[in-house]
Amino acid sequence: MRYRLTFIAGLATGYVLGARAGRERYEQLRKAAQRVTQNPAVRNTAESAALTGRDAASKAFGTVSAKVGERMPHAVGDRVRSLREQRGSDEDEWGTSNT
Repeated sequence: MRYRLTFIAGLATGYVLGARAGRERYEQLRKAAQRVTQNPAVRNTAESAALTGRDAASKAFGTVSAKVGERMPHAVGDRVRSLREQRGSDEDEWGTSNT
């Protein structure tokens, strides 16, 4: 599904950038894209996908940490811990809130 959405977004971008239909057609396409992105169903789906991705990343981190264990150099482990401490609790690594 992700690849299909990426393809459609690329196709739309290519059409907008390559179209010779003029400014009026460009404005129509831009307004349609804004309506899609402002749609509550689309926004909820995107947020749900982001949360699912964060959960998967957390699980993967735990699995990798358990397997790597003490084999990771201490400098790398210290750097990861310091980066985690610097990050705020209400903001994720993408700069968005966890709502």
